[in-house]
Amino acid sequence: RRMDAVVATSPEAASFLDRPARVILHGIDTGVFHPPADRAAARRALGLPDDALILGCFGRLRAQKGTDVLVGAALDVLPRHPRAMLVLTGRATRGNEAFVAALRERIAAAGLADRIRFLGELPWEQVVTAYQALDLFVAPARWEGFGLTPLEAMACGVPAVATRVGAFAAQIENGETGRLIPPGDTRALAAALDAMLADPAALAAAGRAGRARVEALFDIRREAAELVEVYRGLLDGAA
Repeated sequence: RRMDAVVATSPEAASFLDRPARVILHGIDTGVFHPPADRAAARRALGLPDDALILGCFGRLRAQKGTDVLVGAALDVLPRHPRAMLVLTGRATRGNEAFVAALRERIAAAGLADRIRFLGELPWEQVVTAYQALDLFVAPARWEGFGLTPLEAMACGVPAVATRVGAFAAQIENGETGRLIPPGDTRALAAALDAMLADPAALAAAGRAGRARVEALFDIRREAAELVEVYRGLLDGAA
């Protein structure tokens, strides 16, 4: 209440405040995150097959990120889509080793260890390549702050399925650049994945729409310009 101005990073964040706030959405560098010139080359760099339909989820492996929800949905969906596979990057932080071990056991018991792969924590120079190798990104978090991974994926021309937590609903245009689902709902996630994997042409179109949306609304230069505008307004008022 004592501030001259307040900035919120999403409409959802602004809704928690009891005073007006300027909403300035986080942005990403669309020059770094961009569609691949050669998706097959990106896949070969990661040891992934050229002809697969590849789903990806990047981040820490833990319940908060909904990794178990995604694995459960993948165990349901992959048998119906023979070309589909899931790759997970990131590591299990301390205290989550048993959580990940249990997931690996479920995957092995289902006979899908070759189609649900844990790539570990990738070095930075491979992160963009990993996005560029995908057909569909999934962000199944149970709760989240802002969450940049769907934006990074969409900037690479990859549509995203995400939960309605954090700022994901501001990022994804439901039905156009991806799908939004309730958190913790394995059945809803499986249904969204089924629908998107069943139509490769629509999947590719959603990826193109996602790139256009990021360029229009989530470029980091736009974020910087809007923050500068706030500061200039305050300085002009003080003068």
